[in-house]
Amino acid sequence: MSSYSIFLTLIVIVAFLLVVVIMVQNPKGGGLSSSFGGGGTQQLGGVKQTTDFLDKSTWYLAATLIALILMSNITFTQSESVSQSKALNSEETVVDPLPIKTENSPSDINE
Repeated sequence: MSSYSIFLTLIVIVAFLLVVVIMVQNPKGGGLSSSFGGGGTQQLGGVKQTTDFLDKSTWYLAATLIALILMSNITFTQSESVSQSKALNSEETVVDPLPIKTENSPSDINE
């Protein structure tokens, strides 16, 4: 298995987990923690810990995703044949096509 496949698989998994963790959270402080007993001052069931876990996991997954993307960019090596744009090749000369004779061209009138 190539490094491309490994990094691609890891990036997709981490991105999916990040989406799931973000979707579970509620922007107003509720989310998963509010379904375990309300968002009040009651912290008997670990409601505060659930919110902290979701917040920390969001940051860790985001940092992991960025690190995987950077590592995948560093580990990919360019192939032996470097493909460059032909528009940037200054050695290639452009040849204009030959003119096409038409019925009313000036050379036909003189003949």
